[in-house]
Amino acid sequence: MKRRHLLQAGALAAPTLLGFRTKAVAANRVLNVGYQKASVSLALLKARGLLAERLKPLGYDVAWSVFTSGPPIMEALSAGAVDFAFTGEPPPIFAQAAGVPVVYAAATKPAPKSVAILIGPDSPIKSLADLRGKKVAVAKGSSAQYLLISALRHAGLQYSDITPVYLQPPDGRIALQSGDVDAWSIWDPFYAAASAAGLKKLADCTGLMPNRGFYVSRRSFAEANGPALTAAVAAVKEIEAWEPTHIPEITVEISKTTGVPPSVLDIWFQRQKYGVEPLTPAILADQQTIADTFFDLHLIPRKIDVSQAAWTA
Repeated sequence: MKRRHLLQAGALAAPTLLGFRTKAVAANRVLNVGYQKASVSLALLKARGLLAERLKPLGYDVAWSVFTSGPPIMEALSAGAVDFAFTGEPPPIFAQAAGVPVVYAAATKPAPKSVAILIGPDSPIKSLADLRGKKVAVAKGSSAQYLLISALRHAGLQYSDITPVYLQPPDGRIALQSGDVDAWSIWDPFYAAASAAGLKKLADCTGLMPNRGFYVSRRSFAEANGPALTAAVAAVKEIEAWEPTHIPEITVEISKTTGVPPSVLDIWFQRQKYGVEPLTPAILADQQTIADTFFDLHLIPRKIDVSQAAWTA
């Protein structure tokens, strides 16, 4: 996708993005934050007002926008509607390849059990090799898509051996349960909710991909608002350090704000990994491997150097 097309997509998508508003403030600047249901740390910072508290002394207010997945967040970042966001591994790769000046500010620890390929409870599929010739629902440009690619390769298959059906998470589950597709590659909490509803795991990310999350920004914003971005990352680090010993409390709080049942959240939180790490050569190398894979499959328009998108305060 060329950059102008991505910008057009962002402009078209913006009015429909849940909660999207550009907050008009007379005195303060605004940090526009993009998050999704998988962004527990950002959801907690929003609910508790902690990020706003950290940024107020720096002269910033905070505006929040909710998205269904990482790719729409990248569209909003490109359009200038989001300044700071959480996303999985592939979305910033697709954005960088499209010419969006995205930068990585921090990374999470790997959580390989939080993304999986699911099948129906009575599916005849018994192994990854059985996916040959099958339809698989997946969100394009997501961590679930890279899991699907990596899992197929592990089974000796090519991406062309299956028919990908590009759907956002809610539609992917409907497609699998209705029999319109044979499998579905998806992340938490959608994965946990689907498992609770009887769908079965065929494979998760273990041994196939790190499954890190990234806190990202736009280069122009990062360069002009370094202290605010540094404060936002620091707030995330603080809440991530607190989360592992307060899972029951978090489960209740996040259930109220997202509508996801506590039982589903508990499944997710128990297999989630916590902690924010600075960008390292090893982390960037993992991202480069993913980027090269997408380029080799002609899923991104050009080869990129992920290290050029690294940002440090």
